Amino acid sequence: MAEENRVDISIVAPVYNEEGNLPILTSQLFGVLEPLGKTFEIIFVDDGSKDRSRQIIREMASKYPQIRLLGFKTNCGETAAGAAGLKGARGDIVITIDADLQNDPKDIPTMLEYLKEYDMVTGWRQKRTIRGSNEGRRR
Repeated sequence: MAEENRVDISIVAPVYNEEGNLPILTSQLFGVLEPLGKTFEIIFVDDGSKDRSRQIIREMASKYPQIRLLGFKTNCGETAAGAAGLKGARGDIVITIDADLQNDPKDIPTMLEYLKEYDMVTGWRQKRTIRGSNEGRRR
C-alpha cells in the first residue's frame, strides 16, 4: 500500500437500506474518531440498497473526504459486503461495525486500548435490544 493512501484506522460498515441511520452513525463515528488525533476512513459498503442509502453516502462523501463508498448492484449479503470493505480498507487498524446502530461507536477507544496488548479484539453486546417486531425483547 502506498504511504500516501495509508490511514491509521479504517471503519468498515456494510449497509442495506439504512437511510435513516447513516447520518446518525456518521455523526457518532466522527464524534469518536476525531478526538483520537489519528487519520481515519469510513468505508460504507452499500449492499444493493433499495432506499436512498447510496445517495446519502455520496452526499456525505462529498462533504467529508474520510468517507468512501463501495457498492454492489444487487444485494449480496452482509458477509460479501464486509469482505469487500475489508479488501478496500487502507488502515493499519480495521474496525467493522453494523450500520443499523446496533454497535456503539463509543466502544472504539476501549477496543483500541486493548489492541496495545493483543493482536485482535472482538466484542459483543450481552443485552441487545432487537428492533422491529421484537422491539423490547432481549436476546
